Amino acid sequence: MTYVKPTELVQTVIDAGASKVMLSTRDTLIRSIMGGALLTLAAAFAVTVSVTTGMPLLGAVLFPIGFVMLYLLGYDLLTGVFVLAPLAWLDKRPGVTLGGILRNWGLVFLGNFIGAFSIALLMAIVFTNGFSTPPNEVGQAIGHIGEGRTVGYAEHGANGMLTLFVRAVLCNAMVATGVVLAMVSKDVIGKIVAMWMPIMLFFFMGFEHSIVNMFLFPSGLLLGGDFTIGDYLIWNEIPTVLGNLVGGLLFVGIPLYLTYGRPAAPRRVRPSRREAAAARAVAAGSAVPTR
Repeated sequence: MTYVKPTELVQTVIDAGASKVMLSTRDTLIRSIMGGALLTLAAAFAVTVSVTTGMPLLGAVLFPIGFVMLYLLGYDLLTGVFVLAPLAWLDKRPGVTLGGILRNWGLVFLGNFIGAFSIALLMAIVFTNGFSTPPNEVGQAIGHIGEGRTVGYAEHGANGMLTLFVRAVLCNAMVATGVVLAMVSKDVIGKIVAMWMPIMLFFFMGFEHSIVNMFLFPSGLLLGGDFTIGDYLIWNEIPTVLGNLVGGLLFVGIPLYLTYGRPAAPRRVRPSRREAAAARAVAAGSAVPTR
């Protein structure tokens, strides 16, 4: 399997960020809609596996299928462009502006939500036989997830909000790592293996991913979950988006750029005392005038 070294990898990441910012509105929306749909369909699959087998770890092991598919097809997630686009701006790529980055983020957010909500609606139909019966076992589990990760946080007030934010930060520390690792190999198997590891970790740990939540919480509302749209926005989606932004930049994008995109000059080795004394003696000897 091929391996792209970090110095080359960071330049590839910067190139990808510049291309995302310059992408047309149509293509940005299409790619983000499909990205949101594939990721959240995999989330539905992972919850189904966890509930029907009673093995949450198995669901986490299989969830990265959606992430792998969408990145192999070149689709977009908000959590990914949170890292890619700013690095292109830091590198002063032509045409990459703060306005362009915000435009890209806004379009990807909208596209991801359309894709995720579409899957939420379709899966709600599946879980209820077209809304003609109560939700099945998986549908009930999704409804409880929505309750626990909205009003469950709200019950703890500021401490709950802090926990939510930290989970979102840690989530995109892993997801953004997966986005970058998608470029660490030039063959398909290498890309799949590299992406799989951090995505499996974030899902099993129950970290908060803004795009997955665009599926889980609308699904929960459609399936009778005991929370409101306001609960979802205030006690999950908005803090999760902000935490995902901080986590991706703080733990992935900025460290990689500082050490590989703009590396510092090599450290000068200080001579030992003996070496310094010898150098002074040589200098003193050369300074003695000759006759």
